[in-house]
Amino acid sequence: MLTQRIDSPASRRRWLLGAALAALAAFVLTRPAGAAAGAASSAVAGGSEAAQLKLWQAIVLGVVEGVTEYLPVSSTGHLLITTKLLGLNDTQTMRDAADSYAIVIQVGAILAVLGIYRDRFALMISGVLGRSREGLLLVRSLIIATVPAVVIALIFDDWIKAKLLGAWPVTIAWLVGGVVILVFVHYQDRLNEHITSVASIPPLSALIIGFAQAIAMWPGTSRSFVTLLGAMLLGCSIGVAVEFAFLLGFVTLTGASMYELAKHGSEIFDQFGVVSPLVGVVAAGVAAFASVRWMIGYLQKHPLTIFGWYRLAIGALSLVLLLTGVIDN
Repeated sequence: MLTQRIDSPASRRRWLLGAALAALAAFVLTRPAGAAAGAASSAVAGGSEAAQLKLWQAIVLGVVEGVTEYLPVSSTGHLLITTKLLGLNDTQTMRDAADSYAIVIQVGAILAVLGIYRDRFALMISGVLGRSREGLLLVRSLIIATVPAVVIALIFDDWIKAKLLGAWPVTIAWLVGGVVILVFVHYQDRLNEHITSVASIPPLSALIIGFAQAIAMWPGTSRSFVTLLGAMLLGCSIGVAVEFAFLLGFVTLTGASMYELAKHGSEIFDQFGVVSPLVGVVAAGVAAFASVRWMIGYLQKHPLTIFGWYRLAIGALSLVLLLTGVIDN
């Protein structure tokens, strides 16, 4: 079974409220000292710093992030193009803040997966406490799969942002990824799906999936895309591949978001204020919740073909925007 049941409308309402409160807590607790006073004084003075990110822009970015984060279409690429179209990169300061916010806004998507897979997380906690072998094996696989991305990010993060965080690299990744998906689907029936549980993923396979995830540091590639394909090529069923990709994404995105908040939180708050970024995070959580539930149901009955064609279409559109000068790199 790809997901756990969401018990009732009341349960969903409690989860959404909890997501909003948790997002607020994350912002407050990780915010550097003095940022609140700076944002408040800027707002009172009527300056442009806190008003740079309007509420409607925050909602747009949140929905874009939430919808695309766990689909194999690259949320980073979509957010990059969207911030350019919204004019949020007119100055280097705004661009740096927008790039950091594009990572921090993932908090909403993180909470969505936490809500949907809460039973899995409970199982992993039991495993850590020595009460569930299955949960402990899953924790082990996730830790192993996370290591490659962490090591590569620590070494190449600044270089990737300087050289690859642009519209041209994203466009190339969209187009190449679209072709790869369509080729993969063509040969998918030949795969031997012998791994039928996330807890039974061997350590070596988890490590290889982790290296596949690291490929997604090229913006536009999509972490979900490469982890899904990597897991399925190693013999995971589509259900196992989807679940492991989402759980691995939770771990990776949580680390990346907290790191970015600690490192660049002041830039985000000084540039965009507090309310708009928070609204964006909540919007991302709601959109991601709906997106993940849809994807889980869709992939039970359909192959990845639609995502391959979508990547080709969005890549072609991005190429046109670049060549006509509507957006720059």
